[in-house]
Amino acid sequence: MVAPGHAFFMRLALAEAWNYQLLTYPNPAVGAAVVGPCGELLAVNAHREAGKAHAEVLTIRDAYIALSGDTEFARCDDAHRLHTELPLRAKDLFRDATIYVTLEPCSHTGKTPACADLIAALGFKRVVIGAMDPNPHAAGGSKRLAEAGIEVLEGIERAACEALIEPFVKWQTGRFVFFKLAQTLNGVIDGGVISCEASRRWVHRVRTKIDTLVIGGNTVRVDRPTLDSRLVGGKAPDVTIFTKHPGSIDRKIPLFEVAGRAVAFAPNLPDRGLIMIEGGEGTLRALRNEIDWMVLFVAPFLKDGTCYNGGKNFEMLHHRRSGDDAMMWLKRK
Repeated sequence: MVAPGHAFFMRLALAEAWNYQLLTYPNPAVGAAVVGPCGELLAVNAHREAGKAHAEVLTIRDAYIALSGDTEFARCDDAHRLHTELPLRAKDLFRDATIYVTLEPCSHTGKTPACADLIAALGFKRVVIGAMDPNPHAAGGSKRLAEAGIEVLEGIERAACEALIEPFVKWQTGRFVFFKLAQTLNGVIDGGVISCEASRRWVHRVRTKIDTLVIGGNTVRVDRPTLDSRLVGGKAPDVTIFTKHPGSIDRKIPLFEVAGRAVAFAPNLPDRGLIMIEGGEGTLRALRNEIDWMVLFVAPFLKDGTCYNGGKNFEMLHHRRSGDDAMMWLKRK
């Protein structure tokens, strides 16, 4: 039997990172895996929330538990504590281990300490990197690790790892725009709730992270939505209603009654930030050349109703299960 190669373990790290795509804003989505000297997988984890421990730290924590049986830190995501305690406790546990990271380990101290320093302190044998960090303030981890005597391999599954961080790259210098769409197996998009609860909870979680939620004017008129984050107890996003006729919008619609929210009207998209679009066929048709990605939920049933029309090609980036639904990340070609 042939032992798994570097690409296999990097793909495991990628799959885990996609579970938290956009939820780490304003940080990039990052995944990591730690593999023992005989090629045994010890842990896979991902960065989950800005300000919390990075992917490398959580994965090293889990690998340490697997190797030592010490479960004291099993639920700890305090980066500062883990950076301090893990080298003291692990000693030489990782001297023959390899860590796979979808993005170059950071070399600077911000809200959390530098991951490159932790990896060096633990004396890993090898670090395998997918994409190099495009942020000059955080880059340089690869060089620091090599200077510490650790073998560094770069560019494993590079294209997939760079696709993972595309939202981060785009919003650093401008904006990243994605369209959220839910449909049945036969493409119906109306007639009540379509997505399962797990998918709707994901949407509500993302709403707490974005800078602006753009909604089509006709969708507001017909559906009279609230567009909050109640399923996760989070802050409702600011809303921009995409319309040339703001006077036609009833101000008694529930989205106007959400406390702490700003509502604007505009015929164009905002020019900066992480922007999520929700709307019908007219909104998608009007903005089809401005969206970067689509997040598509497909519910496993058929029904009568309205479907999208109009041509546009997409590239499949990733797909996974979301409760009963299929969830797909699509990039506009």
